[in-house]
Amino acid sequence: MTYRDWEAEQQPVEIWPENIPAYKLWCKVGSQWRYTMSGPASLDYIPLQHELDRMGLDDEDYDALFSDMRVMEAEALTAMRTE
Repeated sequence: MTYRDWEAEQQPVEIWPENIPAYKLWCKVGSQWRYTMSGPASLDYIPLQHELDRMGLDDEDYDALFSDMRVMEAEALTAMRTE
């Protein structure tokens, strides 16, 4: 798959307001992956936790946003492994 293939498949999407914090955080850390010999294995949680710490969230919001990142990580890994 090339960038042109990816670009051709792009369609506008609507982000629900409750998902905007997770999307913005993903934009900051979405390139921070841990790799193994077989490819990407997981997000690097050190930069993720650093960004979460900087946001000054209470415990409940911190945990909820971290959980959202784990869902996005799992979906990204599934997409990368099926390409």
